[in-house]
Amino acid sequence: MKSKELSVELYDIIMRRHRSGEGYKTISRVLKVPKSKMSSIIRKWKEYGNTQTLSRAGRLTKLSNGARKTLVREEHGNTQTLSRAGRLTKLSNRARKTLIREVTKNPKTILTELQSSLAEMGEPARRTTVSVALHNSRLYGRVAIWKPLLRKRHMTTHLEFAKRHVKYSESMRQKILWSDEIKIELFGLNAKHYIWQKPSKAHRQSYIIPTVKHGGGSIMLWGCFSVAGTERLVKIEGTMNGTKYPRIIEACKSH
Repeated sequence: MKSKELSVELYDIIMRRHRSGEGYKTISRVLKVPKSKMSSIIRKWKEYGNTQTLSRAGRLTKLSNGARKTLVREEHGNTQTLSRAGRLTKLSNRARKTLIREVTKNPKTILTELQSSLAEMGEPARRTTVSVALHNSRLYGRVAIWKPLLRKRHMTTHLEFAKRHVKYSESMRQKILWSDEIKIELFGLNAKHYIWQKPSKAHRQSYIIPTVKHGGGSIMLWGCFSVAGTERLVKIEGTMNGTKYPRIIEACKSH
């Protein structure tokens, strides 16, 4: 039996809650939508960029003589419209440059937005056509990595530190205490964000998702290791800052 189709408004609410980090069970319980239906909607959005019901493959209807003549006329008279079997033709150089410019300016642009831009230019294209055009320019869909939010002063300080210590001897490196923090979500999840990215460019500022060391529904843990081994994990209460960090280091040294 065919399941009841949900309204467009309900689809939007589901995706909005999912992107905000709510789990499947929570959304299913609040909106009274079966979990299997929820999973199908979100999977469809991740794969195709929208939640509309896709047409099923089936027997193609026969075209009338008039329709066939129209296709032939458009095929020979307008090469940008339809080719044999109704397939959209290759994009023009102008359209390809537009795609590259948009994803370079905003790597988080999704395929449906790119399709809309091409349609406004008078060059409608399928998702696969847009993807192939970007792949030919060495731009591929990738999951954006999460990295701490760094402001310009942070980057400057990090670079100066690296230049100052790049010539450390091996014995000096053995005295270094390596540390890092991690935020663990207690509720919900860190949703994936897809971007258009060229190979070996994953850590560029425009390709990452910035994170901050505070926020509800999560805990922050700090850990370190050195040549002597690992230290115990430390739970960070509140927000990590320049005052709290030295205290944690000193407490670690005293153990």
